Amino acid sequence: MDHLPLSDIPMTVSAINFLLRDEEFENLDQICFFFNIGREEMDAILGSGGFHYSEQYNRVI
Repeated sequence: MDHLPLSDIPMTVSAINFLLRDEEFENLDQICFFFNIGREEMDAILGSGGFHYSEQYNRVI
C-alpha cells in the first residue's frame, strides 16, 4: 500500500486495521510515520467519521 485513502474515512479505517491486523505495523504512530501524516491530523480525520484509535485493542473503532 503506497497511500491511505484519506478522503474516504471508512476505507481509511479499514486500511489501518488491515495494516495493524496483518502486523505490518505495531501501532498507529508507526503508520502515521510511514505515510508522513501527523498523529494529530490522523486523529482529526478519524474523529470526523466518528472513529478513534484504541491502544487497548490496537485498532480503530
